[in-house]
Amino acid sequence: MSDAERRFTSVRVEVRAGSDKPTIGGYAAKFMRMSQNLGGFVEQIDRGFFNKSRGDGWPGVVARYNHDDNMLLGTSGAGTLRLGVDEIGLGYDIDMPASRGDVYELVQRGDVRQSSFAFIAFEDDWTTTDQGFPLRTLISGRLIDVAPVNTPAYEDTSVGLRSLAAKFEAPLEEVRKLAEANELIKFFKRSDATSADTRRSAQSALAKALAMDPDQRI
Repeated sequence: MSDAERRFTSVRVEVRAGSDKPTIGGYAAKFMRMSQNLGGFVEQIDRGFFNKSRGDGWPGVVARYNHDDNMLLGTSGAGTLRLGVDEIGLGYDIDMPASRGDVYELVQRGDVRQSSFAFIAFEDDWTTTDQGFPLRTLISGRLIDVAPVNTPAYEDTSVGLRSLAAKFEAPLEEVRKLAEANELIKFFKRSDATSADTRRSAQSALAKALAMDPDQRI
């Protein structure tokens, strides 16, 4: 899936006490929390981002250790992976298979601490932070998987950069070069300047129209 992206949260994955099965869980995503610099921009997840997947019953969502196809832990279809959304974010619980007792032990010992999720974004929005740094907000999308991870994966932001290129109708290569130089803000400054020029032109046209003889106005 070329449009699939991955993000992780530092909220600790943990063994669920009181369950009659070996169960682990945590938050795979947290809403409206600013990410670290993802390569020229930061990101946050809107509270409605998972609404489509939740409304459809979380179809086809799986849990895999470190996102590895060979390390399947549970699925939404079988009910061995349970997902939910609250005011904090996307939570999950996995009933661990007996064959993955090693992963359960690693979580229990604290060797595996973080969670990650894979998704496809349907809609996003680009603005800037209060400090003027490019900000991508994930508005809606489809959840693919959740994963307890011991080493968070490299944040591949190529999809995000394509989205930014589309917003400003800019060549993708230019976007990538500015991202590498941490200068994506130039697009927003360029956009602000264009908007200002448009406003000035409109104001000038209005002023000229008002100054005209009433009989000459259209």
